[in-house]
Amino acid sequence: MTAIDITQPGGPEVLQAAPHATPRPGPREVLIQVHAAGVNGPDLLQRKGLYDPPAGAPDIPGLEIAGKVVAIGEQVRHFAVGDAVIALVQGGGYAEYAVADERTTAHLPDNLSMVEGAALPETFMTVWVNLFQRGGFKAGESVLIHGGASGIGTTATQLARALGAAKILTTVNGAGQQAASLELGADVAIDYTREDFVEQVMLHTEGKGVDVIVDIIAGDYVARNFKAAAMDGRIVQIGVVKGPATEVDLFPLLTKRLTHIGSTLRARSADDKAAILADLQAKAWPHVRSGAVKPLVHATFPLAAASQAHALMESGRHIGKVVLKVAHNG
Repeated sequence: MTAIDITQPGGPEVLQAAPHATPRPGPREVLIQVHAAGVNGPDLLQRKGLYDPPAGAPDIPGLEIAGKVVAIGEQVRHFAVGDAVIALVQGGGYAEYAVADERTTAHLPDNLSMVEGAALPETFMTVWVNLFQRGGFKAGESVLIHGGASGIGTTATQLARALGAAKILTTVNGAGQQAASLELGADVAIDYTREDFVEQVMLHTEGKGVDVIVDIIAGDYVARNFKAAAMDGRIVQIGVVKGPATEVDLFPLLTKRLTHIGSTLRARSADDKAAILADLQAKAWPHVRSGAVKPLVHATFPLAAASQAHALMESGRHIGKVVLKVAHNG
């Protein structure tokens, strides 16, 4: 099969198509003929040499896929050859074939294409575990979503709206992203290039701040998030695009009784991920099937053009997800 190698740590150009042996499924695994693979922030970090795969995971990047099951392990009970599926994988998604644990695999919702399905597992599960499970977001609360035009941001906006948010604020880059975020369901889309998000949050919450903040940025956003949070607010750290925070005044954390938590999804056990997926399917899948919530795909690229997909992601010009399409003959 053909897969994408990271030839050395570096820029998008280090991604190169190369021949690989087709993997074989283990006892609880399915072998998937990949039709599409989502591109995510951890893939970019792995390419730069900043995020090593967990022990035993493939070096090939790619954490979410959609495709057809072509072989199953002897202990697999919930899938059969020919099933259209989506899957969260430990790695190996940028390839013509990939193995996935049965516990982190789901049938493709009937109303989604393969490309849309490939944009779902990593992003939706990340948002679900961080915003809803660990962040404790519930109907009637307000939320600030940084990176509102990103895959995480567009997903969090739609899910928060579908599940009863009182007010959704996002931060975006420019008028185009602002319009897109508002169309997806944000009440306020703050252009961080010309507006201070703390000031805007306070303006639009009558000085109370927001109940939950979802942050993929970090850096100086940590201290500013403390200022923008409401009393008993929760800040959920999903990423650190701007790098670590170097100076943070912890006094607001104490006086506002704030909770600042963080997590990654990739290193969790298959059973942990299965529990997240089951909760997501029970509570969010009805909104996906109704079309109220849908993966937003900005652009697709052929598998061999993975470097172009990474370049687009790093430009910050995308609105939603970037997906690789994998062609198969016959």
